[in-house]
Parts: sequence; structure tokens; C-alpha cells
Amino acid sequence: MSNRQALASAHDLDLVTLGATGDRAAFGELVRRHGAAVRGLLRRMGADGASADDVAQDAFLAAFEQIAEFRGEGAFRTWVSRIAARLYAKRWRREARAGLLDEAADQPAQGRGADARIDLDDAMKSLSEPERVCVSLCYGVGLSHAEAALALNAPLGTVKSHVKRGLDKLRSRLSPDGDGGQRRQVGG
Repeated sequence: MSNRQALASAHDLDLVTLGATGDRAAFGELVRRHGAAVRGLLRRMGADGASADDVAQDAFLAAFEQIAEFRGEGAFRTWVSRIAARLYAKRWRREARAGLLDEAADQPAQGRGADARIDLDDAMKSLSEPERVCVSLCYGVGLSHAEAALALNAPLGTVKSHVKRGLDKLRSRLSPDGDGGQRRQVGG
């Protein structure tokens, strides 16, 4: 049996063990087995084809560098997918700050004068960092709460809480009267 055939029939944990000793062929077999699944995850998260390929490559490079940290408690595919999701989330945050939020801030607010604009950037800055990241992933990228939790390696309930608090703050900050749409009655 050739080395290539032996690697193709080896279990992922055996390949990880070989990869941890620096066996590039063994790690290459892991990439061959799981690369399409990682790229598919990234596309579902919102990456275009080229970006998904770039982030997947970065994720596998990071996995190779950190292979000794893989404890085998879960599937290798899950582990490398988490690395890819975190890398994509980090990349998206950088790009969102540079583009998506600026576009939204430049949109004229409905029901307001043509000169009035919602300053979404300023409103987003009022959120805590976890709220800002969770809202950006769920409403900027369009990830589900579960996908955002996976991307951030955070509990689902925590992501849901950050999104809810962040949206409540944004509604309050961006409402025309600044009080979340709750008009106060004056006089009695």
C-alpha cells in the first residue's frame, strides 16, 4: 500500500497525530477531506467564493500551526470550522467598519428632511464591543444567532442577549425623538 493510500484510509485523529509531528502530507489529507466543508460554511456565513477560499486557507494554516492544541474531544472538521468562522468574523468586522456601516449611515432617514441622516456609525459606537459585534454579524452579515455564536465561539444565549440589548439601544438612539419611539405626554 502506498503512503498516499495509507493516508487516504487513515482516521482523522491519526492524521492529526502525524500532522503534529510535521507530516505535511498527513495534514494535506485533512485539508483535502475537510476543505470543501469549511469553504461551504464560510459561504453560508456570507463570504463570496474568493473570500471563502482565502479565509479557509488562512484557517488551515492556523490549524497546522496550532495542531498540537487539538485534543480530539470533537471532530477535526468542527475544530477547523470554528477557526475559520472566527477568522471570517474578524475579517468582516474590519471590512464592516470600513464600508457597510458607512453606507448605512449615508442613507437618508425616511420621514425626515433630505439633509437629515442617521448616523449609524455613531449609534453603533454607543454599543459595547460584544453588542456591536453580535449586531453586526446578525444584521450586517445576516448570520443566524447560532452561526454568530459559532463564529465567535460564544454561547448562543450570550449572543442572543447581546443582540437584543444592542438592538434596544440602537432603536432608542436612532428614533426621531431619541427616546425609542416612546413619546412622553406633556402636561397632564
